Parts: sequence; structure tokens; C-alpha cells
Amino acid sequence: MTGPDQAAAPTATDDDAAELIAQLKELAGADPADVRQVVAEVLAALDRAAGGALRDHLPETIRVDAGLGAAVRTRP
Repeated sequence: MTGPDQAAAPTATDDDAAELIAQLKELAGADPADVRQVVAEVLAALDRAAGGALRDHLPETIRVDAGLGAAVRTRP
């Protein structure tokens, strides 16, 4: 987005992040394994939408949990 559309776009705030966290917790329930599964699915979907670029920015343990495999090295 550029120009007027970009200026009109809402920006994320700490309140937005807190609301998203609350929604994820509600969706996943109180079981930590359920929360972990939901987060893994969200990360995998975001990585697919980004053409696999998200995994390059995640720590290895999170990539493994989300089933994203190894990051692609872009530098020698």
C-alpha cells in the first residue's frame, strides 16, 4: 500500500498485541500443548504467505516446533 491508503491503515499497538494474545489463549484453551499447536499453525501459515521467508527469522527451536524445517542461508 502506498499514498493515502497507507496513511489510512491502522497501526498495531500494544493493545492490539494484547488482544491477539488473549484471543489465541481463548482459542487454544488453558492447555499449553494446545497453545503451542495453535502458534505453530499460525507461524506455518504466515511462512507460507511469505513464500518461506519467515522461517529465516525464527530461532531453530521454533522452526522445528512449527514444522518449518531449516532456514535458508542467504549469505555465504
